[in-house]
Amino acid sequence: MSVETLSHTVSRLRDAGCVFAEEEAELLIGDAGDAAELEELLVRRVAGEPLEVVLGWMTFRGLRIEVDSGVFVPRQRTAFLVRQALAVTQPGSIVVDLCCGTGAIGFAIATELPGIELHACDIDPVAVRCASRNLSTVGGATWCGDLFEPLPDRLRGAVDVVVVNAPYVPTAEIAMMPPEARDHEPRHTLDGGGDGVDVHRRVARSVGQWLRPGGHVLIETGDVQSRLTAEALAEAGLGTTVASSEQMWATVVVGQA
Repeated sequence: MSVETLSHTVSRLRDAGCVFAEEEAELLIGDAGDAAELEELLVRRVAGEPLEVVLGWMTFRGLRIEVDSGVFVPRQRTAFLVRQALAVTQPGSIVVDLCCGTGAIGFAIATELPGIELHACDIDPVAVRCASRNLSTVGGATWCGDLFEPLPDRLRGAVDVVVVNAPYVPTAEIAMMPPEARDHEPRHTLDGGGDGVDVHRRVARSVGQWLRPGGHVLIETGDVQSRLTAEALAEAGLGTTVASSEQMWATVVVGQA
């Protein structure tokens, strides 16, 4: 990597408003096979595509996760959800990664706690194909369908842990999101309905049928939405707690059957 190439790349990224231009430049240069490929990647990034999609991968909890175009890009704050899930998961547990996207959450749990039985579901076949590649090395099974619908019936009443990173942005706030999310990620992965918790309520209504007695469901949510998410789980008969991290700007509501 020449100094001139790095300087030119950083300059173009800065002009496009990329806050971490130096770090992004090094990643793009490192991934590009030659000058022509670097230019192609740079044009896409400057046009607003998420860096993770341009590269085709990202690092999440120190793990390399493949990210396809048209799939929700995992946020680093979601590592807090993984941390909370690991605290209630044991070797041999049956874990379901619901609304899995790339499968990053399930992949991280299975990597850090080998020996679990992992299932990942998403309504979008594009996401399921991406998750299937990511989870192949940890033996995770992937299913395409609406929430719990595609899961094998044998899991009903037997699941130990359900992790959920469903959309929780209120519809009216989508327009205020950064363009790389608003314009380049599927709307259904962002839009949580009028108050942001439409999908959480649907999960709450069904999750009790799938959890074993004492099993847990963990839902990433917003600080403002956490009360509503907790109410939804409580109304479904689950005991609820709220965990949050100011450092990571992350909030997780935990329900126990």
